Amino acid sequence: MTTVAIVLLVATAVSSAVPAVLRTRVVRHHELPRHALLVDVVTTAVTTALAAAAAIVAAAAGPALGTGLVVATCAALTAAIAGGGFVVRLVLRVGGVPAVHESDDSPDTGIGEPDTAGPHTAEADTTGPLRGGRVIGYLERGAVAATLLVGWPEGLAVILAVKSLARYPELRAPHASEQFIMGTFASVLWATGMAGIGYLVGH
Repeated sequence: MTTVAIVLLVATAVSSAVPAVLRTRVVRHHELPRHALLVDVVTTAVTTALAAAAAIVAAAAGPALGTGLVVATCAALTAAIAGGGFVVRLVLRVGGVPAVHESDDSPDTGIGEPDTAGPHTAEADTTGPLRGGRVIGYLERGAVAATLLVGWPEGLAVILAVKSLARYPELRAPHASEQFIMGTFASVLWATGMAGIGYLVGH
């Protein structure tokens, strides 16, 4: 049962990381998919289903040891970092946050994870209330998952405080506050969930 839980967790990581890498490569080549929303929905659904299965199996299995524990921890971190972007984009769409374009220096949509509804342009790099969102999102989710996996939940307060203080001057811009709140909550909740599954597998 423990092996099954680890395999499911690895599958969760792969199902989130592969689409994230492919999406990044597409953006770099300035050829955004027309069905970006469908990709987000399918990836989120598959990743969530695999994560739920991993959690159910892990709850009934014994703890992973040695190499299994290392693999499970790495898989949980990967799933937390890569999968959160798809979840956040869907949350922002549902919340009615205006679409912005994605680039390496794209506006922060809360975590933030930018939308990719339109083509990449030079203007896209300078529009939107918050910048650096995609990279900030990766770092945030990685830090959240890591602090929980090592047993230091107090680190969450430090992470959120640093982000809030750094973003405070920019939150007066139109739509910035809702982007920040919805994106941050979705991002942190996803990373927390993946860390929780990793904890279940290892304990």
